[in-house]
Amino acid sequence: MPSVKAATLLNVFSGTSNLATVFGAYISDTYLGRYTTITVGTVSSFIGMLILTLTAALHSLHPRTCSSSKGKQCQGPTDSQLAALLVSFFFLVVGAGGIRPCNLAFGADQFDPRTADGRRGIASFFNWYYFTFTIAIMISATVIIYLQSNVNWALGLAVPAALMGLSCAVFIMGTRLYVRVRPEGSPFTSFAQVLVAATRKRQLLQARGAEAELFDPPHRSKLVSKLAYTDQFTCLDKAAMRTPEDLLCADGKMPVHPWRLCTVQQVEEVKCLARIIPVWSAGIVYSVVLTQLGTYVVLQAAQTDRRISNSSSFEIPQGSFIIFQMLALTLWIPMYDRFVVPALRRFTGREGGITLLQRIGVGLALSVVTMLVSAAVERRRRRIGSLMPWFWLVPQQLLAGLSEAFGAIGQIEFYYRQFPENMRSVAGAVSFLGIAVASYASGLMVTVVHRATRRRDGRPDWLAQDLNEGRVDLFYLVTAAIAAVNLVYFVACARWYKFKKSSDDAHASDDLELDESPKKW
Repeated sequence: MPSVKAATLLNVFSGTSNLATVFGAYISDTYLGRYTTITVGTVSSFIGMLILTLTAALHSLHPRTCSSSKGKQCQGPTDSQLAALLVSFFFLVVGAGGIRPCNLAFGADQFDPRTADGRRGIASFFNWYYFTFTIAIMISATVIIYLQSNVNWALGLAVPAALMGLSCAVFIMGTRLYVRVRPEGSPFTSFAQVLVAATRKRQLLQARGAEAELFDPPHRSKLVSKLAYTDQFTCLDKAAMRTPEDLLCADGKMPVHPWRLCTVQQVEEVKCLARIIPVWSAGIVYSVVLTQLGTYVVLQAAQTDRRISNSSSFEIPQGSFIIFQMLALTLWIPMYDRFVVPALRRFTGREGGITLLQRIGVGLALSVVTMLVSAAVERRRRRIGSLMPWFWLVPQQLLAGLSEAFGAIGQIEFYYRQFPENMRSVAGAVSFLGIAVASYASGLMVTVVHRATRRRDGRPDWLAQDLNEGRVDLFYLVTAAIAAVNLVYFVACARWYKFKKSSDDAHASDDLELDESPKKW
């Protein structure tokens, strides 16, 4: 398969996998529940990996080996071979849509949020989940790639397939031990009802302090906590303003026409989502910034002295420099969880040491520092050339890892805690949706810079194929400026943001309705 076609196919697969998380989250929160959705996802991923392994192991499922030295045109895959590959991708996309949005929320469901230990356990779980996730990436970037490149491509795919099968079996074996939260129905219908009702009543006038006049019947859900009224997005309050035309059912607790009259609880759930969107948009820009570094550090490494020492002939593969970013994560997360958080907790009195928004803000601030350091290192590399030792690239990768430890993990936990409880799988999908948007935005940014810096006299632009002819250092400075503006925007959003609170000041997840299982809270 031509490299351009292969790259396009992989990009489509990656984007579709991230977008599938939204659909998987909807199915989980509305119909199946997180346990069943994860089970379907793991089985689907295992099937997809098996088929993908077969496409590499069976000669009939992949094109013949092509050697460019013979001067012959390589034969592409047949329709049946391409179909087998696409079928494996389909199962992998289904698996990603089922696992990615639900695994974090399902793990957090195992802790009791009604106790201080349970709430601390949830915060610690997010840290250690990302720790193990980072370890898995490091193994994939080293051991698996080594097997695929130097031993056998089929073996390099068979090992992940076997591990996926093992994880599937282990997960199912623990079925009787899990705490399983029942789905409560689609929250999107309720959101649509609020928007429609508020639009219909947009001409109504609402006096200050009129929240007592809003339709607020007794709360009936055991899954979703009763939210306290907030004075933000007051235009949505009109959906809960009762007019003479708004009739109630016989019990007086539900409106006859839910598309005309909504409860305060419904309105506040929409407000939760509306408050999260600005923070989420800042997270997208943050992902764009780190994506640019991950893209060009490989090209930077290719034009440095990657020998371990002057007397050694072994060179660090240019694609392995992401290991240093992952290494910073794996070293920092245990230290942060075991030492930094307890110390901050004694100083601030907060369970997490600092607020989630403060943690995200630290990550965004470190992204600015990361890009400034990257620009300085690239400027030095252009001056010295390929003689510059590889370890000059390590500081920027370590800073990127620290930034991710604060910013990325903070975002994941923030979405989990601030989304309504009946949308926690959607909260897990939001991060992946942001990554998908950031991937497209990163490509757009590169295209814009490439065209804007192209010179009419034929000289290379900033992002030339040969970095010595381009000015990636200036590109990094532009990215740092974008990161700085994004930090200011995030601080403004954080100061404006109001954390979700229940009306009785209890924890947002006080009363959870559980499936029948041996383990109860």
